[in-house]
Amino acid sequence: MRLPQLGGLAERLAAALAGREPQCIVRPEARRAAVAVVVTREEKPAFVFIRRRERQGDPWSGQMAFPGGFRARDDEPLATTAARETREETGLDLAISGRLLGALDDLSPRTPFLPPIIVSPHVFAVGAREFLVPGDEAEEALWISAHDIFDPTHRTTFLLPIPGGERAYPAIQVGPHLIWGLTERILDRLAALAIV
Repeated sequence: MRLPQLGGLAERLAAALAGREPQCIVRPEARRAAVAVVVTREEKPAFVFIRRRERQGDPWSGQMAFPGGFRARDDEPLATTAARETREETGLDLAISGRLLGALDDLSPRTPFLPPIIVSPHVFAVGAREFLVPGDEAEEALWISAHDIFDPTHRTTFLLPIPGGERAYPAIQVGPHLIWGLTERILDRLAALAIV
């Protein structure tokens, strides 16, 4: 399997997202949320992830995710939501060390068993990996190298138990960390935009 070329990833993402109008999902009953896809400008780039704290009643409990969450108020810009949640969940202040590159298309969960939400991924670049401190909602905040994320040998399948059986989802396994669902779908969109 061929490994992707990842040098200049942040710059390629910036070029791909420049002037691009993201597709928005309109669902009046759905809550709006945003995540920050934070990539370093290093020769060997990396992304920020969190492992969500295990909490009863949280359908995303314990999962790997990009930092993010719900809007604080209806008029809060979604890029602001993503940056605020990143600071709360990782200690990384994108207002100081980050640059917004653009937004990807909105996504919603594909399973009817989850609450109705719309997630807007916003891509930010930072110069290099910074020290991360997990906030109250994160069990862990960490950098994972883009090489590990996009290495084809790390592709796998996650089987989710659902009423009446199981459902298979594409996934990425990096050491003990399994990335699937909306987060894996966002990474696929990034790869389609900027990875050769």
